[in-house]
Amino acid sequence: MSEQYFTPSPDAAMHERTHSFVIRGVDHRVTTASGVFSADRLDKGTQVLLDHVPDPPGQGTFLDLGCGWGPIALALADAAPRARVLAADVNERALELTARNAAAAGRAGVHVEESSALRSRLEREGARIDLIWSNPPVRIGKEGLHALLSDWLGLLADDGEAWLVVNRNLGADSLVRWLADRSWAVSRTASSKGFRVLRVKR
Repeated sequence: MSEQYFTPSPDAAMHERTHSFVIRGVDHRVTTASGVFSADRLDKGTQVLLDHVPDPPGQGTFLDLGCGWGPIALALADAAPRARVLAADVNERALELTARNAAAAGRAGVHVEESSALRSRLEREGARIDLIWSNPPVRIGKEGLHALLSDWLGLLADDGEAWLVVNRNLGADSLVRWLADRSWAVSRTASSKGFRVLRVKR
């Protein structure tokens, strides 16, 4: 398992690089680094997700779960500048890069926080999330993925929804069954380049 998954402090030296990517139709110049997921490209699964999700509401509380260097958070903030966009990850390097990339893009509505700290704070406040977009870390294993999704989906507002992208060969269909068995309304909305896009609602 690559260390970018659930590693707070990557061992690899932090070699930064800059890239220019078109993220959901918007040009962004971003900083990435070693020790962070997909440091040299816009990950294929993330691209599939961003190609197939509908526009978010104009405002609300949105979550990029497992933000990496921030492409999904940037896409959410671009599409809904008045929204509160939460970007969560366990990797401190990823959090730093997302914060920097959001600031460089002028997206003041992006708030970056370590995953467990953010979840604890939201639970204490009784806060709810209106929308989750995520390319979740499936390679942490089924047990870890299920625990992660149980924690965060439980924070969805009653009318909230989550959009997930999962590799078909890494358990997308079994995840659909697992979610349905737990009374989530889940549907496959798209399939592209070996990935499924899943919509999850209460």
